[in-house]
Amino acid sequence: MNLAPALTVENLSFAYGGKPALTAVGFVVEPGQCAVLLGPNGAGKSTLFSLITRLYDTRQGRIALCGYDIKQQSRQALARLGVVFQQSTLDMDLTVMQNLMYHAKLHGMSGKLAKQRIQDELERLNMFERRFEPVRLLNGGHRRRAEIARALLHEPAVLLLDEPTVGLDVPSRQDLVEHVHQLVQTRQLAVLWASHLIDEIYQQDRIIVLHQGHIKAQGMVDEVLAVTATVSVKDAFYALTQGGQA
Repeated sequence: MNLAPALTVENLSFAYGGKPALTAVGFVVEPGQCAVLLGPNGAGKSTLFSLITRLYDTRQGRIALCGYDIKQQSRQALARLGVVFQQSTLDMDLTVMQNLMYHAKLHGMSGKLAKQRIQDELERLNMFERRFEPVRLLNGGHRRRAEIARALLHEPAVLLLDEPTVGLDVPSRQDLVEHVHQLVQTRQLAVLWASHLIDEIYQQDRIIVLHQGHIKAQGMVDEVLAVTATVSVKDAFYALTQGGQA
């Protein structure tokens, strides 16, 4: 039985040329936990996601998924990772089913298994009736649902969501946030959710406040409020990124 955290980041630093983007970043996300990576634009959130997904090479520090080092055991580590990027990566000219079948084949699934998993995930997201629609005809909320279904097809232990609600209307945002939290509870999924929107945080979430490449605070909501002597996440975020503790 693997008792390692779902996601481990240790002493991670990264620079573009001589300009630091991340400095000594460290945190863990456990199974069944939603961790919200909260930070303003330019805080380093996208850089961190690029390192976790191996788009960038880790030069200083360590990242592990379910105990597998992403550099030394890359195949085993990345097999446990599902990702929804901020910019859509669906093929707009293909149907939802075609997009998901292609992803399933990349993960070596048989046609029978792929179709069953696709049906299961789309039904959970109330998207099964749209499986034969071209992606370009879907609205933003439905495209996001299709991307989440795709990211979950290979049953990852960790789901990365990079600003997934950008461009969505309020009802679609609320539906997406609620569904992700249901996944955390029902499937013991570990989620790292990058956002700059305070209202996407639930009381039971873990918060990681990233500002100018540094972690300013991390912990459960109540813990961060206590550390910052504030009464709301909004006030705590302001204190950490704009106030005296920044």
